[in-house]
Amino acid sequence: MGDVAVGARSGQGGGEEHRGRSAESVRAADGPMTGGNDTPGASGGGPVDGQPPTAEGGGRGDAPQAKKPRSFWKELPILIGIALVLALLIKTFLVQAFSIPSDSMQNTLQQGDRVLVDKLTPWFGSEPERGEVVVFHDPDNWLAGEPTPTPNPLQRVLSWVGLMPSSEEKDLIKRVIGVGGDTIECKGTGPLKVNGKALNEPFVYPGNTPCSQDDQGGQFKVTVPEGHIWVMGDHRQNSRDSRYNRADKNNGMVPVKDVVGRAVVIAWPVSRWDTLPVPDTFEQPGIGTKTSAAGALTVAPQGLALAGAVPLVLWRRRKLMDRSAG
Repeated sequence: MGDVAVGARSGQGGGEEHRGRSAESVRAADGPMTGGNDTPGASGGGPVDGQPPTAEGGGRGDAPQAKKPRSFWKELPILIGIALVLALLIKTFLVQAFSIPSDSMQNTLQQGDRVLVDKLTPWFGSEPERGEVVVFHDPDNWLAGEPTPTPNPLQRVLSWVGLMPSSEEKDLIKRVIGVGGDTIECKGTGPLKVNGKALNEPFVYPGNTPCSQDDQGGQFKVTVPEGHIWVMGDHRQNSRDSRYNRADKNNGMVPVKDVVGRAVVIAWPVSRWDTLPVPDTFEQPGIGTKTSAAGALTVAPQGLALAGAVPLVLWRRRKLMDRSAG
């Protein structure tokens, strides 16, 4: 009976030539042909009267069904997680917010200001330059006896991801006056001299003198060792800085390795938005030769970061184009 069924399907009058062959092989050979009694589309694979197969037919040429997009509430935890990871990476490697805890940098910075600190350039070997405002870890108990505020749980989380300044880290913020190899001198009320060049310091707090006349450290002449910086506050008569910590293990100097980064902008409050550039007096001729090399290192990371980002963007764009073409 198998031969009869196959013969009827093939439309041939005789079935003898198919005798001895399996129904499967004959069906494979004669499958594309249809007999007069066959119902169109009965084979289940081709179109019916030129119409595309239905979804139930599942024809080979069917395009894959698009996946239903996830609901917003299912994607929200993922988005929050990505945002937290990015914030943590930015805090660790790029920029971190710090709060000004005292008046030692008035009027440049006021107590309660929030500044953004560039943490990227030190990764590329850049070191602090004269005139920069920098944040650094306490070198040797400079903050001994200073009260530490107790943050609430929300403040702890926000400070951990870098959205708020940390209240637990003991960091200071001052202006770099001298770098390794510089000789810094204060006599009388000033002016302050670096390598014999008098500084013009309009940023010093009004009513203060550039040098402090006291016997506790206000009068000095020091040479900064390599790998260290000498820092002073802009509120000269209200800043416990390098001058008044010369009894510590670093003779009042701050090791470069303890520098967190340079404060580049006042971010909060909005009414005090401003940048923190290097004053022109630190760029005067003859003050030193190290600034040119350091300046090159300061600019280089931005160029390197851009150069490294371009291939990544191009690779990503090409991958997306290939995916859409496929």
